[in-house]
Amino acid sequence: MPIKQHTIGKPVSVSGIGLHTGKPVTLTFHPAPDNHGFIFRRTDLEGNPEVPADVSLVVDTSRGTTLGKNNVNVHTVEHVLAALAGLEFDNILIDLDGPEPPAMDGSAAKFAEALMQAGRVTQESPREYFEIEEAVHLVEEDRKVELAVLPAHSFRATVMIDFDSETLKPQHATLDSMKSFGETVADSRTFCFLHELESLHAAGLIQGGSLDNAVVVAEKPIEAEHLARLHTLFGREDIQPEPGVLNPEGFRHDNEPARHKLLDLVGDLALIGMPIKGHILATRPGHKANVELAKKIKAQIKQRKIARRFQKEEKKGVVFDINAIQEILPHRYPFLLVDKIVDFGENTITGVKNVTMNEPFFQGHFPGNPIMPGVLQLEAMGQVGGILLLNTIDNPQSIWVYFVAIDNVRFKKPVIPGDTLVLELELTALKRSICKMTGKGYVDGQLVCSADLVASVVPKNKL
Repeated sequence: MPIKQHTIGKPVSVSGIGLHTGKPVTLTFHPAPDNHGFIFRRTDLEGNPEVPADVSLVVDTSRGTTLGKNNVNVHTVEHVLAALAGLEFDNILIDLDGPEPPAMDGSAAKFAEALMQAGRVTQESPREYFEIEEAVHLVEEDRKVELAVLPAHSFRATVMIDFDSETLKPQHATLDSMKSFGETVADSRTFCFLHELESLHAAGLIQGGSLDNAVVVAEKPIEAEHLARLHTLFGREDIQPEPGVLNPEGFRHDNEPARHKLLDLVGDLALIGMPIKGHILATRPGHKANVELAKKIKAQIKQRKIARRFQKEEKKGVVFDINAIQEILPHRYPFLLVDKIVDFGENTITGVKNVTMNEPFFQGHFPGNPIMPGVLQLEAMGQVGGILLLNTIDNPQSIWVYFVAIDNVRFKKPVIPGDTLVLELELTALKRSICKMTGKGYVDGQLVCSADLVASVVPKNKL
């Protein structure tokens, strides 16, 4: 039987201090109907504007993940979303009477407890998963960050952290299944180094930050005058001057920092909009990298939906066959110059034209020396580019795509009968109805043509 979607049985609220504002805030979880997803609602603003938990709405990742829509922002959403995704809920409306959720204890535990108190209700619609079929990679070399999602039939995540610190040693944490999120990850608190916390406070940020909602790590002994300032800053006299964890209770787990990075990862990936099946390997992850990974996965989801809409029969190594292409493009013989699409990304595409002696243009170009006309190589390039626009246009049958400029054209080698012309295009700009692409054509791995293309997208009903 298919797994069903879930919501909660009744509204439930939690209250506390906002991490950034330092002001009281109340969050209320409400049941929501099938296919609603997670949506934040700012009840403190006129009209109660809503901000869906969607990765396309992320506006900042500097000190947490911030969502924004129509100049309405919701800050530090990751711990709330981690509790929702970790407990495998699907549809919840989240009311906030301020710009951010309460920090609580710096983990997702209090949110998880409230959700479980509200009860779990099984809904009618099936729960949709996205299963990773091709590995997704993200690397930030300057920050030594690397994330990968590998194909798997269930969810699994492993996080490794290393801050080059003598106090906070390298460590890792693994979540084998969302079923264990509540027991192994939810209570792991956010953490930071003392020098980071003090500089943020001095800049007027994280006014609600304290040892009650974060684990603070000191990397060197604290002098008496500095210690006195910390007693005042945190309102506590039990802070010790030795290097290590300033919180008197210490870590909840030996690898609590790595577990919290797992928690953040689960929360940020909830912005994809559906649970995934895949094995995530993350080295030094942070909100910026998590969100970029979520965007890559969401792009894959969109592309797979597009492919399945037009490609009726699954074929290994083929995204769109000739039948699918004829559904997408208006061109027909003798002017349909692409036979299949073998790769289809968010901004890139690869198409193939099998050049045979049966092409009608070889009758006159040239007798005894058949060469594919350069203008037709460009036309084939443009047709492949037209298919790439599926990422931006829901109904390709409703538009015409016209060349308006072709620049930097180069022909390196003749294309002759028997060649397989592989055309690679990248979308470089899209503004309203004008798109720009760079294209290259290869035969046997050798560059035969290249060009920069500019096209206009015109709705058929505007002609």
